[in-house]
Amino acid sequence: MVEILYEDNHLIAVYKKVSDLAQADKTGDTPLEHEVKKYIAKKYNKPGEVFLGCIHRLDRPVSGVLLFARTSKALARMNEMFRDRKVKKIYYAIVKENPPAEKATVTHYLKKNEKQNKSYAYDTEVKGSKEASLSYNIIGRSERYYLLEVELHTGRHHQIRAQLAKLGCPVKGDLKYGYNRSNEDGGISLLARKLEFMHPVKNEPVVITAHLPENDVWKIFVNSLSG
Repeated sequence: MVEILYEDNHLIAVYKKVSDLAQADKTGDTPLEHEVKKYIAKKYNKPGEVFLGCIHRLDRPVSGVLLFARTSKALARMNEMFRDRKVKKIYYAIVKENPPAEKATVTHYLKKNEKQNKSYAYDTEVKGSKEASLSYNIIGRSERYYLLEVELHTGRHHQIRAQLAKLGCPVKGDLKYGYNRSNEDGGISLLARKLEFMHPVKNEPVVITAHLPENDVWKIFVNSLSG
C-alpha cells in the first residue's frame, strides 16, 4: 500500500521505505513508481497508461519523501527548480561519531566510480570531480549516536553519504561508506525529511514532510524532536 504525503492534480509525493526501489533498475524488482501509477489509475479511474514523472531519486537504502509529477508541465518546471537549486532539501542522518563541529557548511569535490557505484570525496578538485556542498547541524544526541539535520545545496551521487564519511562520521548502517556494521533492515539511517518549494503551477509554497522511520534507533530521537 502506497503512503501518500502530498497529492494534487500536478504532483504526488509518497513515503519511500528502506526496501522500496524508486525507479526500475537491473534488479527487476517492482519499483515504487509502478505502485504509484496503479494507485492513480484506481483512484481516478484512469484507463490506459498513467503519466508519472520521477523528479528526483533516493538511493534504495534511504527512506523519506519521494516526489513525482503527474503532468509533463509540472515535471519540466520541477526539474528546472531542482536544477536551479530552488528546492530546499532537508535530510536527517544518524551517525555514531561526533562531527567536527556543532554546525557547519562543508564543500568537497565528488568523483563517481561507476564500477563500484560509489562516490569519493576530495578536499580539492580532481579530474572528473564535481563540487558538492551541504550544511549540517546536530539536532539530537543519545548515549551512542548523533542526529544531524542536513541541507543539501547540490545534488550529487551519494552526496550526503560520501561527505559525512569524509568528515569521519559515516551514516549508521552504511557499509559502503565505512560504517562498521549493517542495519537490521538492510537500509541506512538516512531520511529524506522535507522538501520545500514554490508550486510549479499554483505558485504557492509547498512543504512536504516525512515521518521518522518506525524503528528503535529513530525512536531514541522522537522526544528531542517534538520538544
